[in-house]
Amino acid sequence: MRIASISVKGEPALGVRTPGGMLNVTALDPSVGSSLRALFERGPTALAALAGRVAEASGQHVLADTEFRYRPLVPEPGKFLCLGLNYVAHATEATYETPKHPVVFTRLPSGLIAHEEPLVVPTCSDQLDYEAELAVVVGRAGRNIPKERALEWVAGYTLFNDGSIRDYQKRTHQWTIGKNFDGTGPLGPELVTPDELPEGARGLRIQMRVNGEVLQDATTSDMIFDVATVIADLSVAMTLQPGDVIAMGTPSGVGAARKPPRFLREGDVCEVSVEGVGVLRNPVARAAE
Repeated sequence: MRIASISVKGEPALGVRTPGGMLNVTALDPSVGSSLRALFERGPTALAALAGRVAEASGQHVLADTEFRYRPLVPEPGKFLCLGLNYVAHATEATYETPKHPVVFTRLPSGLIAHEEPLVVPTCSDQLDYEAELAVVVGRAGRNIPKERALEWVAGYTLFNDGSIRDYQKRTHQWTIGKNFDGTGPLGPELVTPDELPEGARGLRIQMRVNGEVLQDATTSDMIFDVATVIADLSVAMTLQPGDVIAMGTPSGVGAARKPPRFLREGDVCEVSVEGVGVLRNPVARAAE
């Protein structure tokens, strides 16, 4: 199943991608609500119940792509945790040692944007960089989760572009400010449930294309720490909650490591793709003065 957070005539809704188009499940059954996070908070049977409603829809409330807009998949996650340096080649190009433990930092909801919304180059910097990432959405609460069972906590997978303002990121050893500018965190467009992908989303090709040129190209099997390892490791410190998002890091090929550097400019178009998950596309715009 492929679930989306959408806006229909300015109103938030949940959608499910079907062969005929995007099914507005909020219109089909208002009790579903319009929040993916709230849906998961109802418990482990929520997705199965949603699938049942979709199966019974009989073509009602199906939208053409021109009749809705995407919202960030999880507009207000309780936690948005990101991995740095989780591909060996990227750690090397960034001149860091290969980490022995997951390198974790946070993104804030205020920077998240949707599929097809503009990535924003701020007025204070010309160093907006791209990072193609697979992201995990947590489906239920858990603490001290054993690694061998950790994938049971995955509601699904989506795409993330960890837009980074490199000069601000490198001002200090803490990356937070450079990773949290407004308009730099595309998330979506759809949540793909685990049954549609290999276990742990391993072995999937991941790419970043800018204006059609492939600038990052790897496989999720190249990750140093896989999904199960990361979930188990994070849950030692904190209770993971439904709707939390974990971005799994980016492969080599980022703009800052190129010679000369390749930063994003107004008019560029970024496309993150992961095999079986989809494409996250965003044009690049300049912030208003």
